[in-house]
Amino acid sequence: MRDLEKRTGVHRETIRVYFRHGLLPEPERPAPNVADYGEAHVQAVLAVRKLQRDDGLTLPQIKEALRGQNSEGRVDAAAFRNLEALVAARVGMDGEVLLETLTAAWPYAEHDAKVFQGLGIVEILDTPKGPALSIMDSRIVTIWQLMRAEGYTEENGFPPTVVDFYAKPADMVAREESQRFIDATEGRMDDAEAARIFHAGIRHMVDFFALLRLKSLMRYIHFDDVTGHVDAARRDANGPPK
Repeated sequence: MRDLEKRTGVHRETIRVYFRHGLLPEPERPAPNVADYGEAHVQAVLAVRKLQRDDGLTLPQIKEALRGQNSEGRVDAAAFRNLEALVAARVGMDGEVLLETLTAAWPYAEHDAKVFQGLGIVEILDTPKGPALSIMDSRIVTIWQLMRAEGYTEENGFPPTVVDFYAKPADMVAREESQRFIDATEGRMDDAEAARIFHAGIRHMVDFFALLRLKSLMRYIHFDDVTGHVDAARRDANGPPK
């Protein structure tokens, strides 16, 4: 435990709280009153700490997110990187969300997950307990269930396949972004520093890209504040929509 404190910079009493919430894998116990911690524990403690400090999640929220449950508070997209890191470190513990768990809360979850898998957006995993999704993929499916609740349904012209145009642009942007990051940092800093600024930048760039998208979207859809009527923005052949 002393070594775990040194490696993580987290006090042992805080680490014990993490254990009580079921967020860390149990240590090996070769003898009574002896506990051996490994690299998985270091990574898990650091992931929980990041979720608390960087993403503003409480321990109950982290536990709910790992179970694929909806938290009362909003969980930013960038937080799911840390959730995936925590799952990877939880040796011997379930790191997936069963589809039946999602379907119990959202009737169309399994159907939409299969559609999204066909689009290459998520991957359904075969586990001993049944079909499951990763933490991040479960959130993608859950977001569409929230969209359904707002009216994005087949009856209103929004089948889940409507998001197919997101997949290729997202991959293209990610490829370009990763290459530019490598080109910019290679030879200028060591791997540890590059990793630090990469992880720090994820949160900001998620928000940055979302705002760019929203700004452009509002150029193409016009909302009449008086009548509430929605129109596609009028296009000018010689320029952007007016």
